[in-house]
Amino acid sequence: MKRRLFIKKSTATASLLGISVTGINAMNILDSNTETNMNSFKLNYAPHLGMFKNHAGNAPIDQLNFMADQGFTAFEDNGMKGRTVEIQEKMAKTMSNRNITMGVFVAHKIYWKEPNLASGNTDKRKEFLKDIKESVEVAKRVNAKWMTVVPGHLDLNQNIDYQTAHVIETLKQASAILEPHNITMVLEPLNFRDHPGLFLTNSPQAYQICKAVNSPSCKILFDIYHQQIQEGNLIPNIDNCWNEIAYFQIGDNPGRNEPTTGEINYKNVFKHIHSKGFKGILGMEHGNSIHGKEGELAIIEAYKASDNF
Repeated sequence: MKRRLFIKKSTATASLLGISVTGINAMNILDSNTETNMNSFKLNYAPHLGMFKNHAGNAPIDQLNFMADQGFTAFEDNGMKGRTVEIQEKMAKTMSNRNITMGVFVAHKIYWKEPNLASGNTDKRKEFLKDIKESVEVAKRVNAKWMTVVPGHLDLNQNIDYQTAHVIETLKQASAILEPHNITMVLEPLNFRDHPGLFLTNSPQAYQICKAVNSPSCKILFDIYHQQIQEGNLIPNIDNCWNEIAYFQIGDNPGRNEPTTGEINYKNVFKHIHSKGFKGILGMEHGNSIHGKEGELAIIEAYKASDNF
C-alpha cells in the first residue's frame, strides 16, 4: 500500500475508532509492511543490541531486522568479538540482506585501572598486538571496517611524553597488521569523570598521536558525549581533528541518553557533520531515557527530530 494512502486511511479509521493521531503515528513507526522504511535519515546512525529489545525481543537477528525496519542503516556492537562464530556469521548475513553497515566492536582487552600501552611493557604490547590479529578475523567475518581501541590507564611512574612515545610505537605496529586488510582502529578519548586516570582523554591528544602514527589504519573515534564533558567546544574541535576522524559516537549530557535529553544541540552538530560530507557511521552508544516500549519509540522520535535539519 502506498504510504500516503495508508496514512490517510489509517487516520480516517482512527477517527471512527476514537484513536488519536499520535497513536496512529506510533503504529506507523512500527509498520514494516509499507513499500519503504518509515524513516529516512541523512546520516548513518547505528543502534546497538538491547536498544529496541522490548519491541524486537532478545534475539540479535530480530533486533537487527527491527532496526532496519525503522530506517537505520548501520549497527555497532562493542561485544561482537565475544560472540560465537555462528552468531557472528548469522548477524553478518542479516546485515548484508538488510543493507546495514557494521560499525565498531572493541578490539582488545581494555586496562581500566593499570597501564598497558603507555607503560612500554613488551609483554603488554605483545598481548595487545595478539588481540588485534584476532580482531582482524572477527572484522572479516562480520564485514567490519572499524574497531575500537582504548590505550588504557596512565603510567604514573613515567613522564607523559615517554608514555606517548610508547603508545605511538605500539599503534604503528598494530597499523602494520591492519593496513593489508583495509581495517581501521579508531582511538577513543574518554572523559575524566566517567573514566578517571586514562591515558587518552581529549581530541587534540588523539589527533597528535594519529599524525605521528601516520597510517590510514589509525584514526579517531570522536565520542561527542565524552568530548562534551572533557573539553566542550564540539564543532571547532571536530573541525580541527576532521582529517583524522573516522567514526563518531553519540550520547547526550548529562545522563548519556538519546539526543534531546540533555544540553547538546545535536541538530546543529549533526547538521555540521553532514555539511562536511561525512559518509561514515555515528554510533548510538547511549542508554534509553525512558524504560520499555515507550522509551524505544522516544529514541526513534529523538533521531527524527535531531536529523531534521
